[in-house]
Amino acid sequence: MNIRPLPDAAFSPEALKRDRRRLETALFWGAVFVGLLWLVRLAEWAAGTPFSFLGLAPREWSGLVGILGAPLVHGSLGHLAANSAPTFVLLSLGMYAVPRATLRALPLIWVLSGVLVYALGRPSLHIGASGVTHGLMAFLFLLGALRRDRVTLAIALVVFFLYGGMIYGFLPTAPGISFEYHGAGLAAGLLAAILWRKLDPPPAVRRYSWEDEAEEDAEPGSTAGDPLEPPPPIDIKPIWDGPQSGERGTLIRFPVERRRPGDDEDGRPPTLH
Repeated sequence: MNIRPLPDAAFSPEALKRDRRRLETALFWGAVFVGLLWLVRLAEWAAGTPFSFLGLAPREWSGLVGILGAPLVHGSLGHLAANSAPTFVLLSLGMYAVPRATLRALPLIWVLSGVLVYALGRPSLHIGASGVTHGLMAFLFLLGALRRDRVTLAIALVVFFLYGGMIYGFLPTAPGISFEYHGAGLAAGLLAAILWRKLDPPPAVRRYSWEDEAEEDAEPGSTAGDPLEPPPPIDIKPIWDGPQSGERGTLIRFPVERRRPGDDEDGRPPTLH
């Protein structure tokens, strides 16, 4: 895999300033989303009753509202806290690296995971943002594998290192955990990555000077004007073309080896016994 380094312009003061603003915006939206979850929990505490009517009950008319409302409701503070950190990190990474794709992936993951759970889930009340979190993890990981640029690949590795265990979330582990929501979120995140992998422009890469040189309009095999390329064989004049017609070569006789006195018939010195 050929991953080119960033150009020098990416480290200019103006580029770094833009990158800092982009990171601040991503963190802001991640905090807003998690703050919304905590605001719903605060409203439950103020009302003195859980908002169970927002839960998703599969294949029941009253459960249709849960397709949109279930990710906002959590069973306890521990449940909410467990979903808050990964949701904030994953959404912030997505908004920083691929904001256009993330803005489309989030509602798709939210709605599609709810529809799948409504159609295929166990007859129970499904609540919590873990389906959205699993979807964002799958979305960012597959997006890095598909785009293979420096930024998305780095984020995919970070996501796999921090939350790679979510890939097993579709397996039933405990009666009180909605593995259906986890699996539906994973499927929706993979679909979002495939659909919008090219929505955001790739980051600038370093381009070398020799790639910008205009190619000469010469005939195939011609290397005229290039001092580093040898000429083609057809343009090389041989040093010697051999004898021309009507010419005869010169016969050179090799000198006859002279015998020394005492040598045998083969011209070798006598063997002493």
